[in-house]
Amino acid sequence: MKNEELIALLKLQSIHGIGDVTLKKLIQTCGSAQQVLQESEITLESIEGIGKSTAWAIKNKIDAQKAEQELEFILKNNIQAVSFKEENYPERLKHCYDGPVLLFTQGDIQWQNQKVISIVGTRNITNYGVEFCQKLVQDLLPFNPIIVSGFAFGVDITAHAAAIHHQLQTVGVLAHGLYDIFPKSNKKYAPKMLENGGFITDFWSTVIPAPENFVKRNRIVAGISEATIVVESAEKGGSMITAHLANDYSREVFAVPGRSTDVHSQGCNKLIKTNKAHLLTDVADLVYMLNWDAKSALSKPVQKQLFVDLEPTEQKVYDYLNQQGKTLMDMISLECEIPIYKLSSMLLTMELKGLIKPLPGKLFEAV
Repeated sequence: MKNEELIALLKLQSIHGIGDVTLKKLIQTCGSAQQVLQESEITLESIEGIGKSTAWAIKNKIDAQKAEQELEFILKNNIQAVSFKEENYPERLKHCYDGPVLLFTQGDIQWQNQKVISIVGTRNITNYGVEFCQKLVQDLLPFNPIIVSGFAFGVDITAHAAAIHHQLQTVGVLAHGLYDIFPKSNKKYAPKMLENGGFITDFWSTVIPAPENFVKRNRIVAGISEATIVVESAEKGGSMITAHLANDYSREVFAVPGRSTDVHSQGCNKLIKTNKAHLLTDVADLVYMLNWDAKSALSKPVQKQLFVDLEPTEQKVYDYLNQQGKTLMDMISLECEIPIYKLSSMLLTMELKGLIKPLPGKLFEAV
């Protein structure tokens, strides 16, 4: 985007009371932010949904100095400013009616042709939540997704750290401007994130992390991804807001079930109970519901490896399939004495190792 269009956008954003929905309507009607500024007050007033007060504000309430200071910060700090009309704007976010007009990004984020998954949850994550989140990201590795979260304490930073560990792109959606990174205790992860992923926000550099900003940033977390996963959450909180936003955007929502007495599972259990989220026990549930092809996740054709370390239960399943040939999943579960919920994840892992292949009708056979 040229600086002339960017400064025009910033000038329009400097007007109090003009949000993303109104600004999009103006730009789409007039053709560009520059053109909006050039239109007469009468012409602007005639645009459906704009009205006299908004048209007057555009002609009289622009804070040019503030906009120029923000442009200076963007250029000085190598910030990428991307408008909703540009190709490198996240595709799914383009289809959210209240998606940001401008996104400010830092790092090296490659959105194109990538699976994008948001992982959210409580800031008071339990040991179980940590283990589940780490295992989930590890099992997602063959699909090479971008892991998105809010860079907060708890589930957020656990997901980011796991993605960094497995060298997956990870993106932190911030509830403030890019002048600094909050919380400060999480800043140690920033360098690695900037190398493979980075940070995005729709807030100007001067905006601090006020409580209301966290709610606003959740729409980006929900809208930017193919699916939102709630690992642990109380019945009320930011994660539940994100889940409901994802539903509103027609995105898939998944929740990790927990004990009914566990405060940090009450939100997840409620989402599942009210059919607002799919139950998630392992990555196989996600792969199935999103209709991901396990074979396409591999960087090379599936082939049987000569030497593979197998868990005892995996060896049992492989030996059974090798002897029996094509077999239904239910029969594998019965004969090998492995519950279906465990077997589905195991079969996916074995497929990725090149040991078995799935067939139509929930049949499997050894390779």
